[in-house]
Amino acid sequence: MLNYTAPPTPAPVDLARLAKWLKVLAEPNRLLIFHLLMEGVQCNCELGEHLKMAPNLISHHLRVLREAGLIEVERDSLDARWIYYSVNRQALQALNQVWSAFFDPQRIKPRRLTCGPQGEMIRLSQVHEG
Repeated sequence: MLNYTAPPTPAPVDLARLAKWLKVLAEPNRLLIFHLLMEGVQCNCELGEHLKMAPNLISHHLRVLREAGLIEVERDSLDARWIYYSVNRQALQALNQVWSAFFDPQRIKPRRLTCGPQGEMIRLSQVHEG
């Protein structure tokens, strides 16, 4: 008879949070914006130079990234018309933790013997023992 014990269960992964961030970053323009912001703080005009898209579309993508908590916004203290965007470091750290936890190879478990021929044999043996 096979002696099977399950490995310890790791901490649960926040799937809703990971799905939200993946959905936001799955859009190629937002991923590019996030990539550019990983290189440092930038304003609309700097982003516009790289993105080659309408300013209102850039603003839309920045709003989605901001609402997801992935970026931060700061107005210039001397001239409030200038807005600077940066990566939210706490969110980036959380994203890395959730990503690493979800894609951790240690999460892969052997097949549970609850169905199929081997599972049936185990269930029958437990009935006869009990």
